[in-house]
Amino acid sequence: MFPRSLILAACLAATLTALPAARAATAGELLGPGVISTGLQETSVALTPDGQTLFFMRSDFAEADDTIMVSRRKGDRWSTPRVAAFSGRWHDSEPTLSPHGRRLYFVSNRPPQPGGAPVTAAMNGQHFPGTNLWYVERRAGGAWSVPIHVDGALNDGAMIYNPSVIASGDLYFSARRADSGKAYQIYVAHPQDGGYAAPVRVELGGLDHSRMDPAVDPQGRFLIYAGNEGDSLGSADIYIAFRQADGRWGKPQHLGGDINSRSLENAPSLGPRFGELYVSSARRDDVHFPKPRDDAATLQQRLQSPLNGSRNLWRFDIADVLRAHGIGR
Repeated sequence: MFPRSLILAACLAATLTALPAARAATAGELLGPGVISTGLQETSVALTPDGQTLFFMRSDFAEADDTIMVSRRKGDRWSTPRVAAFSGRWHDSEPTLSPHGRRLYFVSNRPPQPGGAPVTAAMNGQHFPGTNLWYVERRAGGAWSVPIHVDGALNDGAMIYNPSVIASGDLYFSARRADSGKAYQIYVAHPQDGGYAAPVRVELGGLDHSRMDPAVDPQGRFLIYAGNEGDSLGSADIYIAFRQADGRWGKPQHLGGDINSRSLENAPSLGPRFGELYVSSARRDDVHFPKPRDDAATLQQRLQSPLNGSRNLWRFDIADVLRAHGIGR
């Protein structure tokens, strides 16, 4: 098996010249410790525009069993997550909401055609659940539609990850395609005739390094992603690139502050509030030896806690970074 995080880490390299960091002033906040962020793997926040409903992915450590979960805010707390109505049967992950909140995209290995075979990917001679892009639409009364496969060239292949849709309808995602070199790159597909035109690679630099998990500002002013541009603290860090006056993307900048650590950071997403950034991180509590002697109960509690090395969900504030680049609300 090739878990999503291992695919990302295996395709990252660190040979480029270090770039200046975009400084973030606010320390991170663990999201819903013990309820949302647990000793399992949690990634990929998708918050409704009112901030009251949260979708995310939960999995085992091997990431062999991915499921999309949903939780609702109750005062200053989150409800116990349940499996989203459209998930629970297939290898589903990486939910993202359109800016208006009426369409939710995700990736899945479910068969593209009814009765067909599940999507399967291969890497280094091994086979594992592949991914295509799907979406569900919010119906009158709040229920979600049945999942709809995104047809066309956008779904060529079986290793397509982390959709991000902006107000114009442009759909960004990361994938390994014929023009992505030996790594993963970020692509954008523009709306066309009720579907999408063929994807175009987003130019962010050379093809020596993977760039994955795009989270794009609804107005298309900046793009945040996971990768390693030569100054990563861990196997993957979070970077930001700003749209230039000529329409091209500027040189990616490593996000500073507490956003990145020496552990894996990936799957960034934007919340509904200005500057609100969510990141999946495998950071953990340090263990110092000799430690206070554990008994069976304290050992189990500690090993099953959120900061046990599993990936958890963290909230950061990058409002100052955006303002420094002339971006307001």
